[in-house]
Amino acid sequence: MPGTVRRWRPGFPLDLPRILFPLRRGPADPAYRTTGDGAVWRASRTPAGPGTVRIAPSGGEVEAQAWGPGADWLLAQLPALLGAADDPSGLVLPPGPLREAQRTHPGLRIGRTGLVMESLIPAVLEQKVTTDEAYRAWRTLLRDFGTPAPGPLEGMRVAPSAREWALIPSWEWHRAGVDPKRSATVVRAARLAARLEEASGFAAEAAFARLTAVPGIGVWTAAETLQRSNGDPDAVSVGDFHLPNLVGWALAGRPRSDDDRMLALLEPYRPHRYRVCRLIMLTGARAPRYGPRLTPNDHRSR
Repeated sequence: MPGTVRRWRPGFPLDLPRILFPLRRGPADPAYRTTGDGAVWRASRTPAGPGTVRIAPSGGEVEAQAWGPGADWLLAQLPALLGAADDPSGLVLPPGPLREAQRTHPGLRIGRTGLVMESLIPAVLEQKVTTDEAYRAWRTLLRDFGTPAPGPLEGMRVAPSAREWALIPSWEWHRAGVDPKRSATVVRAARLAARLEEASGFAAEAAFARLTAVPGIGVWTAAETLQRSNGDPDAVSVGDFHLPNLVGWALAGRPRSDDDRMLALLEPYRPHRYRVCRLIMLTGARAPRYGPRLTPNDHRSR
């Protein structure tokens, strides 16, 4: 069945894949898919219900097609999702790799989904584990407790509702490889979902305060959420395993840094610190690695 269609012409360069990439939770995310025609498909649980949107460049425009009860809501959100509310012009960089990355990627913007729980729950799943473990848990939980996504693309899933997250039995979390601490945090957040969703309309400080008031949601998880839900260009993922070393290497040539050193190096770029982190990644900078890599924990065997 044909979906509802919206065509939108942005008044700025648009790098569709890079804007939407942070919303993908691994290469096999059941709620995110790319197709050979350059389109990005997303399945979301909106305030109006489940919906799927296909977004593709079309000449100088963007064509979006959506299905399900949430179709109209997703289409109304399209400009914000693609960074229309973002203003990168305030970030003026000195000559060097960062400014070159900014110059060669003018279409990089920070989009906002307007959906807090959609980004909060996978961020909780990513706490203190490898990305592969977190992605596997997300796939398993969406497969077993999500719902088929509306629209013609088979295999996509919409994440569970807040009530459905809260009702997942403890043994199913265990089977998905999620330890009791993370699953308890998800359940607490799900029970407060209405209050947490309000944070999508808050200023940065108030949004952080609302999220971090929930036990188990710290600064890292709040930042990872608000980067996506609110399009916050200044939300730094303090507590990240790799980011301090990456920032320290790119901005100061230091192979090892901690959070305090990272924040000091990023301070001159406020209120664009997250944007600078994205640009650093585009420079190809990689801090030297020492010692063995982190070994994943398999909570399912305990």
